Amino acid sequence: MDDNYKIAFEKTRLAGSIAAGALKEVAKIIKPGIQTEYIDNLCYEFINDHGAYSAPLFYRGFPKSCCTSVNHVVCHGIPSKKILQEGDILNVDVTAFKDGWHGDTSRTFEVGEVSIKAKKLVKTTYEALMKAIKIVKDNIFLGDIGSIIQNHVEAEGFSVVQDFCGHGIGQSFHEEPNILHYGQKGTGEKIKTGMIFTIEPMINIGNYETKTLKDGWTAVTKDKSLSAQFEHTIGVTKDGCEIFTSLEKND
Repeated sequence: MDDNYKIAFEKTRLAGSIAAGALKEVAKIIKPGIQTEYIDNLCYEFINDHGAYSAPLFYRGFPKSCCTSVNHVVCHGIPSKKILQEGDILNVDVTAFKDGWHGDTSRTFEVGEVSIKAKKLVKTTYEALMKAIKIVKDNIFLGDIGSIIQNHVEAEGFSVVQDFCGHGIGQSFHEEPNILHYGQKGTGEKIKTGMIFTIEPMINIGNYETKTLKDGWTAVTKDKSLSAQFEHTIGVTKDGCEIFTSLEKND
């Protein structure tokens, strides 16, 4: 790997560790009765305390430091005075901007005791992400990522959101290529060593179709079914990839 890749990996590793650390703090406070705004404040303060900036804040006019997407909200939920209820599922999406580089990650949390169906959805979504990460290495196709996610998710009876995708990331928040979470093996661009991108499948219990609310951000399932998401920022190596936003050693 040449020196440019090494610098990019080092910088993304640092930003990613801060973003992951913010989610680790969020995990400690998730319970019924808290407001999503409280989660936003916690993420802002944690990232700021680590000498970084919350990239979503004011990005294209987004008003908060993280996204909090509850139940049928697929992504880009805006933190508010909304109170979490027992049985909710909640995705928190954070991006730290540190020394000119981004680290982007999200996780779906269970609030108190959730239904068996919701638990299966969360588990399947996480499995789909990790199965995709496991196959990433130099010279595979982008379609291979989408294929493995779609096959796993549909085998469990769920659907893959097609309106949103992962993305290249680095000194810009969103770069090429787009990382689709559905598709055919052996199709699309070839992945090369040194590429840095996110994989972030959004999985629905019902139909895959979504719509965006009048606020211009909040995306929800059209059929109001539950949706879950997990996301990591990864860097491609010759024989595999590195997860820059790992919460734990193997996560």
